[in-house]
Amino acid sequence: MTAGKSSVWRALASPRRRRILGLLSGRKMHISALAREVGISKPVAARHVRILEEAGLVERHPYGRTHVLTARFEAVYSAMDELAEVHEVAVKRGTSVLEALSRVSGVKLERRNGRRYVVSIDGEEGYYLYTVDGSFPEVGMEDFLIKKEVTVELRKLVPVRKKLLRIRVSD
Repeated sequence: MTAGKSSVWRALASPRRRRILGLLSGRKMHISALAREVGISKPVAARHVRILEEAGLVERHPYGRTHVLTARFEAVYSAMDELAEVHEVAVKRGTSVLEALSRVSGVKLERRNGRRYVVSIDGEEGYYLYTVDGSFPEVGMEDFLIKKEVTVELRKLVPVRKKLLRIRVSD
């Protein structure tokens, strides 16, 4: 289900819906289990799930009379993409992506181990990947030479927790 960006933000505005989405991250659950885990009634849980479904954040899988729910984060990622700044840069044929990026304000480059890398954007340090026209090139930004008009996207690798491991040690 494709939803508008505003419905994603509206769905995420509720702490209960964020909790439900977190519970569904990485596992499947039915509404009864969600209601029990969140501490709400089944009808209230169903209303929250319906809003999450309308926003494209939850998917329902029917198994007979039972419906199992899973989280879908693509809608969140798509909504976040809308917040990115757009810049236009004019370069000569054969210019590297890295050289084009050096012309954009807020992009900080550093040389490490003999190669240049993007180390921060608008003061936000981290690791950055890039795509050219939606594909990940097989070479680094310094080696990818622009031959025609392209769209380059920078994506920050964000440390999002996929699993939490509590380790107990016994003697």
